[in-house]
Amino acid sequence: MKITFLGTGTSQGIPVIGSDHPVCLSTNPKDKRLRVSILVEWQDYTYVVDCGPDFRQQMLRVGIDKINGIVFTHEHADHTAGLDDIRPFYFKQGDIPIYAHKRVIKALKQRFDYIFETKNKYAGAPGVECFEIENKPFTLGNLQVVPINGLHYRLQVFGFRFGDFAYLTDFKTIEDQEAEKLKGVKVLVVNALREKEHISHFTLAEALELIKKVKPERAYLTHISHWLGFHDDVQQTLPENVFLAYDNLQLTI
Repeated sequence: MKITFLGTGTSQGIPVIGSDHPVCLSTNPKDKRLRVSILVEWQDYTYVVDCGPDFRQQMLRVGIDKINGIVFTHEHADHTAGLDDIRPFYFKQGDIPIYAHKRVIKALKQRFDYIFETKNKYAGAPGVECFEIENKPFTLGNLQVVPINGLHYRLQVFGFRFGDFAYLTDFKTIEDQEAEKLKGVKVLVVNALREKEHISHFTLAEALELIKKVKPERAYLTHISHWLGFHDDVQQTLPENVFLAYDNLQLTI
């Protein structure tokens, strides 16, 4: 299985428009972060987790010419706003499968009503095939995927376990029974927004606490804001098996 970090930034990305924060002015490519998303590939299968406003740029950057579907963690714009840019895939492949909680599908239908239109549909609009997911395993290709339920402040969000790999973003709260689903993973990815307390995201300390509890072989931090600091400086402070993810980083599991 190959994992590509398409984006590792928070909802505004880094640099933030108009910001003179030192991290936003950094010339280190690892400090430049698109909105958070990953590409998961195994055998002949290619799936994207979340489809934010940088989706087009991310697909061009990695040179992807087909996807088997998109899996959504939740409905916020930094995770869904790029849905219209599935058009090139749709023109080649037909309807693109999407997998999401029924609440998320409802939100997408409101935001992108023309994509879901069944009568008098605009000829240039893409199409999707919807699959509602609940907090129980489901199948992508030939792989069983296990949802990990959590809260993003008061909003329900899903993380996902793909075999020995698990991906959590926008988590603030996770119950013990959900954390148990992560036991035995070799690689864990978890959000770590900043050091200061935040109402809806793990802080660095909270992310490290979960990593310590799960005990993966390796862990990577994502959904990072400029407030966390320079990539290279923060990396020096982390445990030896914990790494800051960065855009275009690829893992083989």
